[in-house]
Amino acid sequence: MVYLLAIFSDESWVHQTAEETARVMKGHRDLEDEMRARNAFRGGAGLSPGEAAVTVRFRGGTPVVTDGPFAETKELLGGFYLVEADTREEAVAYAERIPGIANRAIEVRPVMIYAAP
Repeated sequence: MVYLLAIFSDESWVHQTAEETARVMKGHRDLEDEMRARNAFRGGAGLSPGEAAVTVRFRGGTPVVTDGPFAETKELLGGFYLVEADTREEAVAYAERIPGIANRAIEVRPVMIYAAP
């Protein structure tokens, strides 16, 4: 089964030093390398800060575009992994190893995959 590991952060990472960023990115590369070696890595990416986003909503069938994400929280989606895992516990074990977890929340959710008719 494929799981989404959604990484939520307060975006304090944008103020990290270059050395802190390099250390965290090395941790991500190491984790991705391990997932690839186990044939578990299905994709993933970091996202730009929320201020770079726009949100599209439909009002009366008409799209309305507003700047930024709409969130009533300080934690925004900052990145994600897609992993293949036999059990939820295995997916959680990957989530627990994501660098910077002390400042983040990781949502682990099965991905619904539909076969084309």
